Amino acid sequence: MAVSFDDLTSNTAFTKNVKGKVTLLPDPPRAKRYFTVVSCDDHIVEPPNTFEGRVPAKFADRAPRVVEQDDGTEMWLYDGQLLPNVGFNAVVGRPVDEYSFDPTRFDQMRRGAWDPIERVRDMDLNGVYASLNFPSFLPGFAGQRLQSATNDRDLAIACVRAWNDWMIEEWCAAAPDRFIPMQLPLLHDPEAAAAEVRRNAERGVRALTFSEAPHLLGLPSLHTGYWDPLMAACAETGTVVCLHVGSSSTSPTTAPDAPSDATGALFFAYAMFAAVDWLYSMLPVRFPDLKICLSEGGIGWVAGLIDRFEHMRRYDSMYGTFNDVGMSPAEVFKRNFWFCAIDDPSAYMQKDVIGVENIMVECDYPHCDSTWPNTQQILHDQLAGLSAEDVERITWRNAAELFGHPVPEAVQRDPDAY
Repeated sequence: MAVSFDDLTSNTAFTKNVKGKVTLLPDPPRAKRYFTVVSCDDHIVEPPNTFEGRVPAKFADRAPRVVEQDDGTEMWLYDGQLLPNVGFNAVVGRPVDEYSFDPTRFDQMRRGAWDPIERVRDMDLNGVYASLNFPSFLPGFAGQRLQSATNDRDLAIACVRAWNDWMIEEWCAAAPDRFIPMQLPLLHDPEAAAAEVRRNAERGVRALTFSEAPHLLGLPSLHTGYWDPLMAACAETGTVVCLHVGSSSTSPTTAPDAPSDATGALFFAYAMFAAVDWLYSMLPVRFPDLKICLSEGGIGWVAGLIDRFEHMRRYDSMYGTFNDVGMSPAEVFKRNFWFCAIDDPSAYMQKDVIGVENIMVECDYPHCDSTWPNTQQILHDQLAGLSAEDVERITWRNAAELFGHPVPEAVQRDPDAY
């Protein structure tokens, strides 16, 4: 079963937080740095000026902008439609009993959620050298809301391109060594989407956020061949296809009357579902250079899934899907997929099954799952007993190589160098 994000965010019973209370805690102390860290999943809360001056003049009045309501809340207005959430779970630096899908104003969140200079400051407090940032509620994790909230396809395309330009020219430009640029996809024209990937590759972008399950967005499934032009462009340019849980605008759940904890516990599960769907779509077989990264799904399920692939190998001929492929499903899986750990202490015991070269880390700032400001200590505790070489691979080297984002030698040697 699945529940839509719109239903979750409108369900006042989903979290038991103290509504209307806003407490911004003092800055934490600077974390003791044990490792150089590259986080492969954080989020931006798009600031009010994201689209200003970046869309053609004919769209200026309909492009997203922030408006204040009579009750003091701030909302996005996009093509005449009000979108009710400017913060979407940007709750780091607030007490846990205030966590929710809000905040509803920019001044109710740490400025680092939407200001790149302050984000770097918060990265410094947490001991994170570089960060890959996904979009937030307004675009949707895969850019889907920008393209579904309007019937004007040209407006949607203009807004996606404007977001991509803003990410490169403003957010990443504020600290190019510290931010790994990310782009949104064009979802309704795979040829145009491929051209956008190539345009951004020329500007140094090597990451594309995409839906874990496009069929749940009403788009063609991965099994149709519809997405081949886009995937070909990603393979050709070395652009990593990043699948964030929730990028289908849904979350796994159980019975309709189950408590909200059940949905929270299962949030990771779409990463596993997505991994299976993407593998058996044969996209990684048709495009062997395609790189797929799964974010915010953890890594605890990966070894078990590899075991299942190997078990099924005994009767592959019953299915036939991999009969003419020279590699097994598990081998393709290990070649084409990367996984991000957030708080997975037991999973590191399976690193040799998963492949240490396939594991990266994330801190998920500024969401409630975030390990900020304790990422360094958590990694220190959970990676204890691993070799220095394995720790280096997991904490930064795999990410630096995958996304083509070099880490200076001084920072490699000394995490206090940044």
